[in-house]
Amino acid sequence: MENRIVVTGGRPLNGAVRIPAAKNSVLPLLAASMLCSERVRLRAVPRLSDVAVSLALLRGAGCAARWEGEDLVLSGPPKTGALPGQTAEQMRASILFCAPLLAKLGRAETNLPGGCRIGARPIDLHLAGLRQMGAVEWDAGPGRLVLTAPSGLHGAEITLRFPSVGATETLVLAAACAKGTTVLRGAAREPEITDLAEFLNRCGAAIQGAGSSTIRIEGRRNLSGCIFSPLPDRIFASTLACAAAVAGGRAELLGCPAGLYAPVLEILEQMGCRVEAGGESVRVSRFGRLYGAGRVFTGVYPALATDAAPLLAAAMLCAEGESSIEDVIFERRFGCAVGFERFGAKVRVDGRTLSVAPGSTLRGAAVEAPDLRGGAALVLAALAASGTSVITHPEHIDRGYAAFTEILASLGAQIRREAPLRNTTAKKTSSKKQNHLAIGPKRWYDTVI
Repeated sequence: MENRIVVTGGRPLNGAVRIPAAKNSVLPLLAASMLCSERVRLRAVPRLSDVAVSLALLRGAGCAARWEGEDLVLSGPPKTGALPGQTAEQMRASILFCAPLLAKLGRAETNLPGGCRIGARPIDLHLAGLRQMGAVEWDAGPGRLVLTAPSGLHGAEITLRFPSVGATETLVLAAACAKGTTVLRGAAREPEITDLAEFLNRCGAAIQGAGSSTIRIEGRRNLSGCIFSPLPDRIFASTLACAAAVAGGRAELLGCPAGLYAPVLEILEQMGCRVEAGGESVRVSRFGRLYGAGRVFTGVYPALATDAAPLLAAAMLCAEGESSIEDVIFERRFGCAVGFERFGAKVRVDGRTLSVAPGSTLRGAAVEAPDLRGGAALVLAALAASGTSVITHPEHIDRGYAAFTEILASLGAQIRREAPLRNTTAKKTSSKKQNHLAIGPKRWYDTVI
């Protein structure tokens, strides 16, 4: 039996969930820890598979990393500029780890980064900015990336032709310990970039303007460490808000201010959900009909996040009117459309746009998670489908959601995770070991961290 998620739809949600730390903040913070000469403690880090990959990269570079309860304790500095290539291929964010290596060791070598196949995701902006700061890219053959900084990294005035989040984070990391001042124009403005700058500043960096389109970084030779709590995951909160819209009922989302994911909440409210925001909590409820959202577009922050597009699309499947959503960031964002159709939804993909016709009756089906957010969207659609659904390849979902099925089950969803049975034919050395082999780990991450 393959790893899968099994959902029996038709049950409304009811309950409260505390939103975990943001994956898209944690990963650059892990990379940033390599710049620090003292110990770093990141509070309440979710045990995601992408976090496991990041820890493997850190350890591959010679840094120390360990779990203490829910916290991660990290200490460097790195001892080698060669990152494990096959590990780097598993995750798009692996490119972030090259900048600290260049800054500290003058060399970064690895395989080109991987990640979800949702469209072209070049690193040309990252590399162009690093070259302006003194990095040299070497021809190491297909799929390899070798960068050196023979004279060290130095400050530069860099203008990004597109506000790429990854490029902005890469250049902030590189500039934090470079010689001189770097001015980055056309920068991305996402909250996760502000979080990265706040962390680095607490460690002794001098960064101004994060959260705006112009960031100024005065390089510091050495950074200390700090204790830091990453900001809450606005995409996780968006996922559960859309789950309440899809399944009906009420979900209270704790610890994530509405302002972090306001576009999602505004669209759900227009579709007929009730949204009550106060302090750092949001309550999303839906007890009546859902209405079509009309035409919706993603964009760069503070517009609707590209990661939220498949999640809102799942809500649109349950609406009475027509809806369409266009992702202006990635050209293959809606790989989940194949699964939507298997549920019985009337959807059409035209370029970057997913259109949803009203009148669909969703029925349970066997579907395959195509990527991280698309896989989560299929789980949401299954909550509304009659009968039982099976979602295979949930490892894509594990990249960005810890204990996803447990959280939805705590809200009242009839959902479970089924893992392959372990081989119980091995020699029985003790009753304790036999029991472990037969039952297996209680959570998926017991075997990957």
